[in-house]
Amino acid sequence: MSSEDLQGKTKLVADTGTNLAAYAALFISAFTSATLLPGSSEAALLTLLAMGRGDAASLVVVATAGNVLGSLVNWVLGRCFSTFRDRRWFPVDEQSYRRATDWYARYGVWSLLLSWLPVVGDPLTVVAGALRVGLLRFVLLVSIGKGARYIFIVSAYSWWNGA
Repeated sequence: MSSEDLQGKTKLVADTGTNLAAYAALFISAFTSATLLPGSSEAALLTLLAMGRGDAASLVVVATAGNVLGSLVNWVLGRCFSTFRDRRWFPVDEQSYRRATDWYARYGVWSLLLSWLPVVGDPLTVVAGALRVGLLRFVLLVSIGKGARYIFIVSAYSWWNGA
């Protein structure tokens, strides 16, 4: 094996590792953003796009998967622990819980398409669990809403940069 071959393979491994780390960081950011922990998956996605780390479609899939799994944690919390919502440690305060319940009363399960919205989105996913929304329906609607948001962000970035 020549030194050029070795350098080429080393660069490939380094690039793959760097992109893998970028995807992992985006996944973690998206996951925490969907839970009640702080995170900014949109900023992470835009940063990776600007740095040229990974292709746009893969970044959208990774961000969406992380965000949906984070929302699934909220759904489980609502499903299993909603009887404790009056406790201080419950992840959604009473006002946010009531607001999310009102959205459900008005728009039904379709409100999950808006689970990506700031402030009301996380409580919507908790309330969905508490109101016993089926898992398949939950994952489908949340995936559509959150995926559409990331597709919009990537499209807007591409348009802005003339791509």
